[in-house]
Amino acid sequence: MNTKNTTDDIANPDSENGNEYRRLIELGIALSAELDHDKLMESILLAAKEFCNADAGTLYLITDQNELCFQIIRNDSLDIAMGGTTGKPVDLPAVSIFGENGEPNLHNVSAAAAVTGNTINIRDAYASNRYDFSGTKKFDEQTGYKSQSFLTVPLKNHEGDVIGVLQLLNAQDKETGEVIDFTEEIEPLIEALASQAAVSLNNQMLLQAQKELLDAFIELIAGAIDAKSAYTGGHCQRVPELTNMLAKAACESDDPRFKEFDLTDEEWYELHIAGWLHDCGKVTTPEYVVDKATKLETIYDRIHEVRMRFEVLKRDAEIEMLKEIIDGGDVTELGIAFEQRLQQLDDDFAFIGECNVGGEFMADEKVERMQEIAKETWSRTLSDRIGISYEEARRKEREEEPSLPVVEKLLDDRYDHIVIREGNDLMPADNKWGFSMPVPEHKFNLGEVYNLGIGRGTLTEEDRYKINDHIVQTIVMLEALPFPKHLKRVPEYAGGHHEKMDGGGYPRGLKKEDMSMPARIMAIADIFEALTAADRPYKAPKKLSESVKIMSFMKKDQHIDDDLFELFLTSGVHKEYAEKHLLPEQVDEVDISEYVGG
Repeated sequence: MNTKNTTDDIANPDSENGNEYRRLIELGIALSAELDHDKLMESILLAAKEFCNADAGTLYLITDQNELCFQIIRNDSLDIAMGGTTGKPVDLPAVSIFGENGEPNLHNVSAAAAVTGNTINIRDAYASNRYDFSGTKKFDEQTGYKSQSFLTVPLKNHEGDVIGVLQLLNAQDKETGEVIDFTEEIEPLIEALASQAAVSLNNQMLLQAQKELLDAFIELIAGAIDAKSAYTGGHCQRVPELTNMLAKAACESDDPRFKEFDLTDEEWYELHIAGWLHDCGKVTTPEYVVDKATKLETIYDRIHEVRMRFEVLKRDAEIEMLKEIIDGGDVTELGIAFEQRLQQLDDDFAFIGECNVGGEFMADEKVERMQEIAKETWSRTLSDRIGISYEEARRKEREEEPSLPVVEKLLDDRYDHIVIREGNDLMPADNKWGFSMPVPEHKFNLGEVYNLGIGRGTLTEEDRYKINDHIVQTIVMLEALPFPKHLKRVPEYAGGHHEKMDGGGYPRGLKKEDMSMPARIMAIADIFEALTAADRPYKAPKKLSESVKIMSFMKKDQHIDDDLFELFLTSGVHKEYAEKHLLPEQVDEVDISEYVGG
């Protein structure tokens, strides 16, 4: 390129070349600002055609398989427009850059430009012996077209790598319309355009690759959380889907309550990400807490320890009977007393076993009986500080080890059952996130009497806090991420699905007016998915009508957004989701008139 002439042209914007370079600068700015991939490719090709006054053109991109894949084709004379924003796919086979033997494909002009990285200018394809234009000639025969002059320019990114090829066809005289050569003077201009285009395309492809990586990583985390416990099933995958369904219904609704609600493409993506990450804090929740099937279960069920103590007491009773018989006691009386003692221990253990299951409400009289049984004692002759973990040893060291043998209660709440809350487990009242959840004094309380006395279910106050803490960890984790501007509300959307409209939820005690519409939408999605899930081993799946009825009570109690709940029903989202994800036997009729209006 003649640098002096270029400088003169730019300095003189009224010259023809000056206008072209000014147009090139404007295009460069426009290309760098275009976010739509199809529009960007289309702009590149149309701009190149305009500069050369070319009748036709093609834009290829290189695939991971080292092929040139058609992206856009334009031919003004034949009125052909495929790819780009047309919605018409280009159904032509890709061009291989390398042959089967691994050698560069230098017979095809576009492949040769991609391999060599050089611009190729051909005056007349029919007179060229260097490249194979048999496909072009066949196309001409079928259409009556005459492919003559070609300008093929590689698209190189900022690292000099070829990422695609721009091919222009049949330059035309601006006055006569006659097909002419692509002049040498136009080549630098098209190469400059191709360079700008390649950088813009490459940046966009990098951004797309990063987005795909982010999406894949997020879905990987969600899948891992669901796989971590059979009690969550596909929850992390279904909640974002249901969230999007209800958000779409809100956007499309003519109801005045939703007239101000709409989402841009970026906001849809923000909601999508939030949905997939809404339970990411569950990675911190121990499985043995989430999956706690019995009251004494931790990493294993401690009912087996209790059983062994009963076994010890039964053997102690037998040994005591035999000793008294040896000392001259009445065999019959001692035998009857022994059998009664065994029956009592069997009955007591059976009762403790029932308490451990947690299948029904623990009435006061049951708790009292359990506490009486706990007062039984047994003798331990082996140290309980041998072969234990470092963490358990630390708890034991709070008190001096007593001399052996030791008489212990059959069931006990010992000092070493208490796991102290310290360090990161402490939550100051003035925490920067605004969490207001009541925090139990202890991190865990493994006390046997304490756990067996749980009123309903299998979880202690400490267990429930640890499970609920997943939303705290979700918010902490997400707010620690450097989300770009268009994803800044992901933590807010993801972190609000356990809040209630009356302020009685957690972890911040937010009210309806404190929450955005997407956050309130996700709260409904989270609850409905949990109610209807058919892959939870601890409960039978609820029918659609039963789930809707339960949520109607939650609406009355101001636990969920009443407007969104009505939209959930009137839009048919509840039924659409049910038909896709519920078992056939779960999907029954719902009379929504019982729950809307009034």
